[in-house]
Amino acid sequence: MAHRSWFPDVLEGDLVVLRRHVPENLGAFLRWYSDAEVARLTRYQDGPMRPEEIERFFTARALGPESLSLAVHVRETNRLVGTCALSQLDSDNGSALYHITIGEKDVWGRGYGTEATRLMLGHAFETLNLHRIGLSVFSFNERAIRSYQSCGFVIEGRAREAIWRDGRWWDEISMSVLQSDWHAIRGGGVAPVAAAPRRRGRTAPAGLFGRRR
Repeated sequence: MAHRSWFPDVLEGDLVVLRRHVPENLGAFLRWYSDAEVARLTRYQDGPMRPEEIERFFTARALGPESLSLAVHVRETNRLVGTCALSQLDSDNGSALYHITIGEKDVWGRGYGTEATRLMLGHAFETLNLHRIGLSVFSFNERAIRSYQSCGFVIEGRAREAIWRDGRWWDEISMSVLQSDWHAIRGGGVAPVAAAPRRRGRTAPAGLFGRRR
C-alpha cells in the first residue's frame, strides 16, 4: 500500500501537469478502456474491459491507496488525456512498478507520455528516494519502448511469446531504471545501453504505453 505522504499534490512539466484523480475522471476511464485500440496495448485479455470492470479498477487503483496514481493533463488546455501510476511500492527494497496509459488517441505521439514518465521518475528517485522502477511492455508497442528508453529504462529480460495478438505470438518485455541511471542522465551522463527490441513480423501501429494494472 502506498503511504499517503508519498502522493504529490501536483507535478508540473512543460507539456503536462500531473494531478491526483478525482471521481469525475471515471467518464474518461470508461471511454479509454472500452476502446479496442487502447485495450490492445494495455490488457492481457483479448478485448476491451467491461464497464463494471472499469469502475472497479478506477475506484481501487485511481482513487484508492493501493497505488500512487495521477491524472495526466495537457498543461496548455488542462485537458485530461491519460493516467500514470507507481504500484507495489516497496519501501524496504526501494522499488516500485510503473504504468502509464495515454487514453486520448488524437494526442498519441506528442510527447505527453514521455514527459509524464520523466515527472514520475523524478518524484520516485528525487523525492521518495527509491532505488529501482520496473515495468512490462508488449514487444509490438515499439513507440512505448523507445519512450521508456529515452527516460533511462533498459531491457532486462523478456517472456518469450507470452501474448497472443493479431494472429501471432509476441514477447512481453521487462524493463527497469535505477536511481543511479536517472542521476547519470539528469547530470548529462551517458544513458545506460539497452538491447534493441527484436523485430518479429510487421511493425505495430502507433499506440500508448504500458500494460494492464
